Amino acid sequence: MNILKPLALAAALLASALAQADINVGVTLSATGPAASLGIPEKNTIALMPKTIGGEKINYIVLDDASDTTAAVSNTRKLISENKVDIILGSTTTPASLAMIDVAAEAQTPMISIAASARIVEPQDAKKRWVFKTPQNDIMMSLAIAEHMANAGVKTVAFIGFSDAYGEGWFNEFSKAAELKKLRIVGNERYARNDTSVTGQVLKIMSTKPDAVLVAGSGTPAALPQKTLKERGYAGKMYQTHGVANADFLRVGGKDVEGTFLPSGPVLVATQLPATHPVRKSAMAYVDAYEAAYGKGSVSTFGAHAWDAGLLMSAAVPQALKKAKPGTPEFRAALRDALENVRDMPGAHGIFSMSPTDHLGLDQRGRVMVKIENGAWKYQP
Repeated sequence: MNILKPLALAAALLASALAQADINVGVTLSATGPAASLGIPEKNTIALMPKTIGGEKINYIVLDDASDTTAAVSNTRKLISENKVDIILGSTTTPASLAMIDVAAEAQTPMISIAASARIVEPQDAKKRWVFKTPQNDIMMSLAIAEHMANAGVKTVAFIGFSDAYGEGWFNEFSKAAELKKLRIVGNERYARNDTSVTGQVLKIMSTKPDAVLVAGSGTPAALPQKTLKERGYAGKMYQTHGVANADFLRVGGKDVEGTFLPSGPVLVATQLPATHPVRKSAMAYVDAYEAAYGKGSVSTFGAHAWDAGLLMSAAVPQALKKAKPGTPEFRAALRDALENVRDMPGAHGIFSMSPTDHLGLDQRGRVMVKIENGAWKYQP
Protein backbone atom coordinates (compact mmCIF):
# COMPACT_ATOMS: atom_id res chain seq x y z
CA MET A 1 0.00 0.00 0.00
CA ASN A 2 1.25 3.47 -0.86
CA ILE A 3 1.28 5.30 2.47
CA LEU A 4 1.79 8.63 0.71
CA LYS A 5 -1.83 8.69 -0.53
CA PRO A 6 -3.42 8.55 2.94
CA LEU A 7 -0.95 11.15 4.15
CA ALA A 8 -1.77 13.41 1.23
CA LEU A 9 -5.48 12.97 1.89
CA ALA A 10 -5.01 13.78 5.57
CA ALA A 11 -3.03 16.89 4.69
CA ALA A 12 -5.75 18.00 2.26
CA LEU A 13 -8.45 17.49 4.87
CA LEU A 14 -6.40 19.42 7.44
CA ALA A 15 -5.87 22.27 4.99
CA SER A 16 -9.60 22.31 4.24
CA ALA A 17 -10.46 22.44 7.94
CA LEU A 18 -8.02 25.27 8.50
CA ALA A 19 -9.43 27.19 5.54
CA GLN A 20 -12.91 26.84 6.98
CA ALA A 21 -11.68 28.48 10.17
CA ASP A 22 -10.64 31.63 8.30
CA ILE A 23 -12.86 34.68 8.54
CA ASN A 24 -13.89 35.87 5.10
CA VAL A 25 -14.61 39.60 4.75
CA GLY A 26 -16.42 40.72 1.61
CA VAL A 27 -15.79 44.27 0.43
CA THR A 28 -17.52 46.18 -2.38
CA LEU A 29 -16.31 49.73 -3.05
CA SER A 30 -16.53 52.39 -5.77
CA ALA A 31 -12.89 52.32 -6.87
CA THR A 32 -13.92 53.60 -10.31
CA GLY A 33 -16.77 55.76 -11.63
CA PRO A 34 -18.08 59.09 -10.27
CA ALA A 35 -17.39 58.11 -6.63
CA ALA A 36 -13.82 56.93 -7.28
CA SER A 37 -12.27 59.76 -5.25
CA LEU A 38 -14.08 58.25 -2.26
CA GLY A 39 -13.60 54.60 -3.09
CA ILE A 40 -9.88 54.64 -3.83
CA PRO A 41 -8.79 55.73 -0.32
CA GLU A 42 -11.29 53.23 1.09
CA LYS A 43 -9.72 50.45 -0.97
CA ASN A 44 -6.25 51.61 0.10
CA THR A 45 -7.38 51.41 3.72
CA ILE A 46 -8.58 47.81 3.41
CA ALA A 47 -4.94 46.89 2.70
CA LEU A 48 -3.98 48.33 6.12
CA MET A 49 -6.49 46.25 8.09
CA PRO A 50 -5.36 43.38 10.35
CA LYS A 51 -4.62 40.02 8.76
CA THR A 52 -5.54 38.17 11.95
CA ILE A 53 -8.16 38.91 14.60
CA GLY A 54 -8.72 36.82 17.71
CA GLY A 55 -6.12 34.37 16.45
CA GLU A 56 -8.03 33.73 13.21
CA LYS A 57 -6.77 34.55 9.72
CA ILE A 58 -8.74 37.25 7.89
CA ASN A 59 -9.29 36.99 4.13
CA TYR A 60 -10.41 40.20 2.40
CA ILE A 61 -12.21 39.76 -0.92
CA VAL A 62 -12.37 43.22 -2.50
CA LEU A 63 -14.60 43.99 -5.51
CA ASP A 64 -15.15 47.22 -7.44
CA ASP A 65 -18.78 48.24 -8.06
CA ALA A 66 -17.75 51.18 -10.30
CA SER A 67 -20.14 53.53 -8.43
CA ASP A 68 -23.03 51.51 -9.88
CA THR A 69 -25.94 50.36 -7.71
CA THR A 70 -26.66 47.24 -9.77
CA ALA A 71 -23.00 46.21 -9.63
CA ALA A 72 -22.93 46.71 -5.85
CA VAL A 73 -25.89 44.36 -5.44
CA SER A 74 -24.32 41.81 -7.80
CA ASN A 75 -21.04 42.00 -5.87
CA THR A 76 -22.86 41.46 -2.59
CA ARG A 77 -24.64 38.38 -3.92
CA LYS A 78 -21.37 36.98 -5.26
CA LEU A 79 -19.49 37.59 -2.01
CA ILE A 80 -22.19 35.84 -0.01
CA SER A 81 -22.99 32.92 -2.33
CA GLU A 82 -19.56 32.19 -3.82
CA ASN A 83 -17.04 33.51 -1.31
CA LYS A 84 -19.13 32.54 1.76
CA VAL A 85 -18.21 35.77 3.56
CA ASP A 86 -18.96 36.29 7.24
CA ILE A 87 -19.41 40.05 6.93
CA ILE A 88 -19.80 42.70 4.21
CA LEU A 89 -18.02 46.08 4.23
CA GLY A 90 -19.37 48.74 1.85
CA SER A 91 -20.43 50.24 -0.30
CA THR A 92 -19.08 53.74 -0.87
CA THR A 93 -22.30 55.51 -1.88
CA THR A 94 -25.73 55.81 -0.28
CA PRO A 95 -27.76 54.45 -3.25
CA ALA A 96 -25.53 51.37 -3.51
CA SER A 97 -25.62 50.70 0.23
CA LEU A 98 -29.41 51.02 0.36
CA ALA A 99 -29.75 48.55 -2.50
CA MET A 100 -27.47 46.04 -0.75
CA ILE A 101 -29.55 45.85 2.42
CA ASP A 102 -32.09 43.34 1.09
CA VAL A 103 -29.34 40.94 0.01
CA ALA A 104 -27.45 41.13 3.30
CA ALA A 105 -30.62 40.75 5.36
CA GLU A 106 -31.88 37.81 3.30
CA ALA A 107 -28.58 36.00 3.85
CA GLN A 108 -28.44 37.15 7.48
CA THR A 109 -24.94 38.48 6.96
CA PRO A 110 -23.87 41.58 8.91
CA MET A 111 -22.98 44.60 6.79
CA ILE A 112 -21.08 47.75 7.74
CA SER A 113 -21.75 50.51 5.24
CA ILE A 114 -19.30 53.35 4.68
CA ALA A 115 -21.92 55.62 3.11
CA ALA A 116 -23.53 58.55 4.86
CA SER A 117 -27.34 58.54 4.77
CA ALA A 118 -29.19 57.81 8.00
CA ARG A 119 -31.70 55.86 5.90
CA ILE A 120 -29.15 53.04 5.70
CA VAL A 121 -29.71 52.21 9.38
CA GLU A 122 -32.92 54.08 10.25
CA PRO A 123 -35.55 53.18 11.22
CA GLN A 124 -34.37 49.89 12.66
CA ASP A 125 -36.42 46.93 11.40
CA ALA A 126 -36.01 43.23 10.60
CA LYS A 127 -33.78 44.00 7.62
CA LYS A 128 -31.73 46.89 8.97
CA ARG A 129 -30.91 45.02 12.17
CA TRP A 130 -28.18 43.40 10.04
CA VAL A 131 -26.79 46.75 8.89
CA PHE A 132 -24.38 49.19 10.58
CA LYS A 133 -22.51 52.22 9.27
CA THR A 134 -19.60 54.48 10.18
CA PRO A 135 -20.11 57.91 8.49
CA GLN A 136 -21.89 60.60 10.47
CA ASN A 137 -25.63 60.93 9.90
CA ASP A 138 -26.93 63.73 7.69
CA ILE A 139 -28.85 65.35 10.55
CA MET A 140 -25.73 65.61 12.72
CA MET A 141 -23.87 67.41 9.94
CA SER A 142 -26.93 69.43 8.88
CA LEU A 143 -27.25 70.85 12.37
CA ALA A 144 -23.59 71.85 12.34
CA ILE A 145 -24.06 73.70 9.03
CA ALA A 146 -27.32 75.39 10.08
CA GLU A 147 -25.78 76.53 13.36
CA HIS A 148 -22.75 77.95 11.56
CA MET A 149 -24.99 79.74 9.04
CA ALA A 150 -27.15 81.28 11.76
CA ASN A 151 -24.10 82.47 13.70
CA ALA A 152 -22.75 84.02 10.48
CA GLY A 153 -25.93 86.04 9.92
CA VAL A 154 -27.32 83.93 7.07
CA LYS A 155 -31.09 84.26 6.62
CA THR A 156 -31.78 82.65 3.22
CA VAL A 157 -30.28 79.49 1.74
CA ALA A 158 -30.44 77.81 -1.65
CA PHE A 159 -29.87 74.07 -1.94
CA ILE A 160 -28.47 72.03 -4.84
CA GLY A 161 -27.80 68.34 -4.43
CA PHE A 162 -27.44 65.01 -6.21
CA SER A 163 -30.61 63.68 -7.83
CA ASP A 164 -30.42 60.47 -5.83
CA ALA A 165 -30.81 59.23 -2.26
CA TYR A 166 -27.82 61.27 -1.07
CA GLY A 167 -29.28 64.57 -2.26
CA GLU A 168 -32.80 63.76 -1.11
CA GLY A 169 -31.64 62.62 2.30
CA TRP A 170 -29.61 65.77 2.76
CA PHE A 171 -32.46 68.06 1.72
CA ASN A 172 -34.85 66.36 4.14
CA GLU A 173 -32.45 66.60 7.07
CA PHE A 174 -31.16 70.09 6.29
CA SER A 175 -34.76 71.33 6.02
CA LYS A 176 -35.33 70.25 9.63
CA ALA A 177 -32.10 71.90 10.80
CA ALA A 178 -32.86 75.08 8.85
CA GLU A 179 -36.27 75.36 10.47
CA LEU A 180 -34.72 75.00 13.92
CA LYS A 181 -32.28 77.83 13.17
CA LYS A 182 -34.88 80.07 11.46
CA LEU A 183 -33.24 79.80 8.03
CA ARG A 184 -35.42 80.14 4.93
CA ILE A 185 -34.72 77.78 2.01
CA VAL A 186 -35.34 79.76 -1.18
CA GLY A 187 -34.14 77.27 -3.81
CA ASN A 188 -34.04 73.50 -4.22
CA GLU A 189 -32.24 72.09 -7.27
CA ARG A 190 -30.86 68.68 -8.33
CA TYR A 191 -28.22 67.31 -10.69
CA ALA A 192 -26.80 63.89 -11.59
CA ARG A 193 -23.39 62.74 -10.39
CA ASN A 194 -22.12 62.49 -13.96
CA ASP A 195 -23.60 65.78 -15.28
CA THR A 196 -21.17 68.12 -17.03
CA SER A 197 -23.30 71.27 -16.75
CA VAL A 198 -25.56 72.76 -14.08
CA THR A 199 -25.98 76.21 -15.63
CA GLY A 200 -29.80 76.04 -15.61
CA GLN A 201 -29.94 75.11 -11.94
CA VAL A 202 -27.40 77.77 -10.98
CA LEU A 203 -29.30 80.51 -12.82
CA LYS A 204 -32.45 79.58 -10.88
CA ILE A 205 -30.50 79.69 -7.62
CA MET A 206 -28.97 83.06 -8.37
CA SER A 207 -32.38 84.54 -9.19
CA THR A 208 -33.36 83.96 -5.54
CA LYS A 209 -30.34 85.95 -4.29
CA PRO A 210 -29.58 83.64 -1.33
CA ASP A 211 -27.23 84.62 1.49
CA ALA A 212 -25.68 81.15 1.24
CA VAL A 213 -25.72 78.06 -0.97
CA LEU A 214 -25.41 74.47 0.27
CA VAL A 215 -24.16 71.88 -2.22
CA ALA A 216 -25.14 68.35 -1.22
CA GLY A 217 -22.82 66.22 -3.32
CA SER A 218 -19.84 64.00 -2.72
CA GLY A 219 -16.40 63.63 -4.23
CA THR A 220 -15.25 65.64 -7.24
CA PRO A 221 -18.75 65.98 -8.82
CA ALA A 222 -19.65 68.26 -5.90
CA ALA A 223 -17.29 70.93 -7.27
CA LEU A 224 -19.36 71.52 -10.42
CA PRO A 225 -22.18 73.66 -8.91
CA GLN A 226 -19.71 75.74 -6.94
CA LYS A 227 -17.45 76.39 -9.93
CA THR A 228 -20.52 77.38 -11.99
CA LEU A 229 -21.75 79.72 -9.26
CA LYS A 230 -18.33 81.34 -9.14
CA GLU A 231 -18.28 81.77 -12.91
CA ARG A 232 -21.67 83.48 -12.73
CA GLY A 233 -20.44 85.90 -10.08
CA TYR A 234 -22.08 84.53 -6.96
CA ALA A 235 -20.43 86.14 -3.93
CA GLY A 236 -22.42 84.70 -1.03
CA LYS A 237 -21.30 82.10 1.49
CA MET A 238 -20.68 78.56 0.26
CA TYR A 239 -21.21 75.33 2.18
CA GLN A 240 -20.55 71.71 1.26
CA THR A 241 -21.27 68.44 3.06
CA HIS A 242 -18.75 66.03 4.56
CA GLY A 243 -18.98 64.17 1.24
CA VAL A 244 -16.21 66.38 -0.22
CA ALA A 245 -13.57 65.97 2.46
CA ASN A 246 -10.68 64.73 0.32
CA ALA A 247 -7.75 66.15 -1.60
CA ASP A 248 -9.30 65.43 -5.00
CA PHE A 249 -12.12 67.89 -4.28
CA LEU A 250 -9.56 70.57 -3.42
CA ARG A 251 -7.66 69.80 -6.62
CA VAL A 252 -10.71 69.92 -8.89
CA GLY A 253 -12.32 72.89 -7.12
CA GLY A 254 -9.13 74.95 -6.98
CA LYS A 255 -9.58 78.65 -6.28
CA ASP A 256 -13.34 78.37 -6.84
CA VAL A 257 -13.83 76.52 -3.54
CA GLU A 258 -11.73 78.88 -1.40
CA GLY A 259 -13.61 80.04 1.69
CA THR A 260 -16.05 77.10 1.67
CA PHE A 261 -17.33 75.81 5.01
CA LEU A 262 -18.21 72.17 5.71
CA PRO A 263 -18.71 69.79 8.60
CA SER A 264 -16.28 66.90 8.83
CA GLY A 265 -15.13 64.06 10.97
CA PRO A 266 -12.25 65.09 13.26
CA VAL A 267 -9.76 62.98 11.28
CA LEU A 268 -9.67 65.56 8.46
CA VAL A 269 -7.93 68.07 10.74
CA ALA A 270 -6.50 65.64 13.29
CA THR A 271 -3.14 67.41 13.53
CA GLN A 272 -4.89 70.73 14.26
CA LEU A 273 -7.08 69.41 17.07
CA PRO A 274 -6.17 70.41 20.63
CA ALA A 275 -4.43 67.73 22.67
CA THR A 276 -7.52 67.48 24.88
CA HIS A 277 -9.86 66.60 22.01
CA PRO A 278 -11.33 63.13 22.75
CA VAL A 279 -10.79 61.87 19.19
CA ARG A 280 -7.33 63.29 18.44
CA LYS A 281 -5.36 60.22 19.52
CA SER A 282 -7.49 57.66 17.65
CA ALA A 283 -7.71 59.91 14.57
CA MET A 284 -3.95 60.34 14.48
CA ALA A 285 -3.50 56.56 14.64
CA TYR A 286 -5.23 56.32 11.26
CA VAL A 287 -3.45 59.35 9.79
CA ASP A 288 -0.06 57.92 10.77
CA ALA A 289 -0.86 54.45 9.38
CA TYR A 290 -2.25 55.74 6.07
CA GLU A 291 0.45 58.32 5.43
CA ALA A 292 3.18 55.81 6.25
CA ALA A 293 1.83 53.64 3.44
CA TYR A 294 0.71 56.23 0.88
CA GLY A 295 2.61 59.43 1.59
CA LYS A 296 2.25 62.61 3.61
CA GLY A 297 -0.96 64.51 2.95
CA SER A 298 -2.65 61.52 1.29
CA VAL A 299 -5.19 60.82 4.02
CA SER A 300 -8.93 61.42 3.47
CA THR A 301 -12.04 61.09 5.61
CA PHE A 302 -13.45 58.40 3.31
CA GLY A 303 -10.61 56.01 3.94
CA ALA A 304 -11.15 56.70 7.63
CA HIS A 305 -14.77 55.52 7.36
CA ALA A 306 -13.43 52.19 6.09
CA TRP A 307 -10.84 52.18 8.90
CA ASP A 308 -13.59 52.61 11.48
CA ALA A 309 -15.54 49.75 9.89
CA GLY A 310 -12.42 47.63 10.36
CA LEU A 311 -12.11 48.71 13.99
CA LEU A 312 -15.74 47.78 14.67
CA MET A 313 -15.17 44.40 13.06
CA SER A 314 -11.99 43.88 15.09
CA ALA A 315 -13.88 44.65 18.30
CA ALA A 316 -16.75 42.31 17.46
CA VAL A 317 -14.92 39.25 16.07
CA PRO A 318 -13.33 38.06 19.37
CA GLN A 319 -16.74 38.16 21.03
CA ALA A 320 -18.39 36.26 18.18
CA LEU A 321 -15.64 33.60 18.23
CA LYS A 322 -16.66 32.71 21.78
CA LYS A 323 -20.04 31.55 20.44
CA ALA A 324 -19.45 30.01 17.01
CA LYS A 325 -16.98 29.12 14.27
CA PRO A 326 -16.46 31.30 11.20
CA GLY A 327 -18.29 30.27 8.05
CA THR A 328 -21.49 29.38 9.90
CA PRO A 329 -24.87 31.12 10.27
CA GLU A 330 -24.31 31.05 14.03
CA PHE A 331 -21.06 33.01 13.66
CA ARG A 332 -22.68 35.63 11.45
CA ALA A 333 -25.49 36.06 13.97
CA ALA A 334 -23.00 36.28 16.85
CA LEU A 335 -20.99 38.85 14.90
CA ARG A 336 -24.12 40.95 14.37
CA ASP A 337 -24.91 40.79 18.09
CA ALA A 338 -21.32 41.71 19.01
CA LEU A 339 -21.35 44.74 16.69
CA GLU A 340 -24.54 45.94 18.35
CA ASN A 341 -22.81 45.75 21.72
CA VAL A 342 -19.66 47.74 20.88
CA ARG A 343 -19.27 50.48 23.50
CA ASP A 344 -16.96 53.51 23.80
CA MET A 345 -14.70 52.45 20.93
CA PRO A 346 -12.37 55.27 19.78
CA GLY A 347 -12.22 55.56 15.99
CA ALA A 348 -10.83 57.96 13.43
CA HIS A 349 -14.17 59.79 13.22
CA GLY A 350 -15.41 59.66 16.80
CA ILE A 351 -16.29 57.46 19.75
CA PHE A 352 -18.61 54.59 18.75
CA SER A 353 -21.25 53.17 21.08
CA MET A 354 -23.78 50.96 19.30
CA SER A 355 -27.14 49.77 20.60
CA PRO A 356 -30.20 47.89 19.29
CA THR A 357 -31.71 51.25 18.25
CA ASP A 358 -28.50 52.98 17.10
CA HIS A 359 -26.36 51.24 14.47
CA LEU A 360 -24.10 54.28 13.99
CA GLY A 361 -23.20 55.06 17.57
CA LEU A 362 -21.59 58.47 17.10
CA ASP A 363 -22.33 61.62 19.11
CA GLN A 364 -21.25 65.26 18.68
CA ARG A 365 -17.61 64.29 19.29
CA GLY A 366 -17.75 62.93 15.76
CA ARG A 367 -17.92 66.26 13.96
CA VAL A 368 -16.03 69.52 13.58
CA MET A 369 -16.43 72.54 11.28
CA VAL A 370 -13.75 73.13 8.66
CA LYS A 371 -12.96 75.96 6.23
CA ILE A 372 -11.07 75.67 2.94
CA GLU A 373 -8.25 78.18 3.27
CA ASN A 374 -5.29 78.52 0.90
CA GLY A 375 -6.15 75.20 -0.69
CA ALA A 376 -6.13 73.32 2.61
CA TRP A 377 -8.47 72.31 5.43
CA LYS A 378 -8.56 74.72 8.38
CA TYR A 379 -10.08 73.61 11.70
CA GLN A 380 -12.74 76.03 13.01
CA PRO A 381 -12.79 75.88 16.83
